[in-house]
Amino acid sequence: MPIMETDNANVKQAEDAKLLANEAYKAHKFAQAIDLYTQAIELNSQNAVYWANRSIAHLKLEEYGSAIQDASKAIEVDPKYSKGYYRRGAAYLAMGKFKEALKDFQQVKRICPNDPDATKKLKECEKAVMKLKFAEAISVPEAERRPVADSINYHSIDVEPQYGGARIEGDVVTLDFVKKMMEDFKSQKNLHQRYAFQIVLQTKEMLQAMPSLVDINIPEGKHFTVCGDVHGQFYDLLNIFELNGLPSDENPYLFNGDFVDRGSFSLEVILTLFAFKCMSPSAIYLARGNHESKSMNRIYGFEGEVQSKLSEKFVELFAEVFCCLPLAHVINGKVFVVHGGLFSVDGVKLSDIRAINRFCEPPEEGLMCELLWSDPQPAPGRGPSKRGVGLSFGGDVTKRFLQENNLDLVVRSHEVKDEGYEIEHDGKLITVFSAPNYCDQMGNKGAFIRFESPELKPNIVNFSAVAHPDVKPMAYANNFLRMFQ
Repeated sequence: MPIMETDNANVKQAEDAKLLANEAYKAHKFAQAIDLYTQAIELNSQNAVYWANRSIAHLKLEEYGSAIQDASKAIEVDPKYSKGYYRRGAAYLAMGKFKEALKDFQQVKRICPNDPDATKKLKECEKAVMKLKFAEAISVPEAERRPVADSINYHSIDVEPQYGGARIEGDVVTLDFVKKMMEDFKSQKNLHQRYAFQIVLQTKEMLQAMPSLVDINIPEGKHFTVCGDVHGQFYDLLNIFELNGLPSDENPYLFNGDFVDRGSFSLEVILTLFAFKCMSPSAIYLARGNHESKSMNRIYGFEGEVQSKLSEKFVELFAEVFCCLPLAHVINGKVFVVHGGLFSVDGVKLSDIRAINRFCEPPEEGLMCELLWSDPQPAPGRGPSKRGVGLSFGGDVTKRFLQENNLDLVVRSHEVKDEGYEIEHDGKLITVFSAPNYCDQMGNKGAFIRFESPELKPNIVNFSAVAHPDVKPMAYANNFLRMFQ
């Protein structure tokens, strides 16, 4: 066949693949869309549209590193293709890189000077960068900063006689209080600031005293439940408790990070989890996720939600408490539980994790960053992160880490899975994700894992989303980011 005919056949096949990919994208099947756009690219890599479309599908799966790479490739193929800059700007924005995003939106405006949408987004981006510069200018150096927790005396806060919500009598958080608070939250009523301060401050004190790696012991014949990301989906959290019972000393839980952001009931989620911790410290364990950080909370809604429902002081207080959250847990010396994943180097021992000084905002590299951000990959070895932070690690990395630390299994969260979980790396790694129909659009199930002692065989239970009040995900998110939803 002459070369021209082959090329024409490839171009046609590539277009067919793109059309199927577009359909998958519209159906929110983003992983399938990526596979189909990849087929189109392999048949015709000189079409900027395919790269830009794959970029936005990566964006939907929070694979921001891959989204930036694809958008950059679209720009390389066609430097005048505005959507390449637009997609890359959106990905930079999602990572909190406002200055880089600003450059891309300025370029969109240059290419499309009369596009009102481009003008609007550029203005919002400029506003976000100005706000960032102002915050940097007035910020107090870390060494001179006094913890906001030290300035709060919740005993001195009066509760108005007309307040009809849940009340803590004295200093003890009881099960009756937690149940009443959850009922109030269910009816979209707020908790009084006095009690919110009390819960958060008591939790901070407890978390502060814990090591960076926490050992959990489950006695023989007892069970233990591990949940993944909840992401502000309070009504789905209540459903977990319906299905599996409330946290108690006899029914303990570990929530494995990303309690907040994206879902618009993040405050209700975090206060409920913290209240159970106050009620009974061994009923609930909490691990830090990549979203328990100032930079993520500023972008993805928790900061805005706390300002709206409580106050600015609580924003600072939650940031301090998040820095006290442990980074990983080990169950009965055999199951390693962490939010993100493993490391860019071999030979990391549990003692190295115990030694991490976690009382800070997550750094952009190193062990702490990798614990919070990394993801497994099917191929052996290590690769760049799809997210642009942390890394991807293969089954051989998992196997060596387990062998070197005399462990049997890694349980992690951090990624949406269609069934709420996925078993990888020859059964040595399980991802569990507990936010069903994530962001009201992914159609996934949620899951939790029950371990029975002494076998610690993972019993995985998955479940579907339940109805919630008509408050959209990201309702409190950074105004600029909401424009891209």
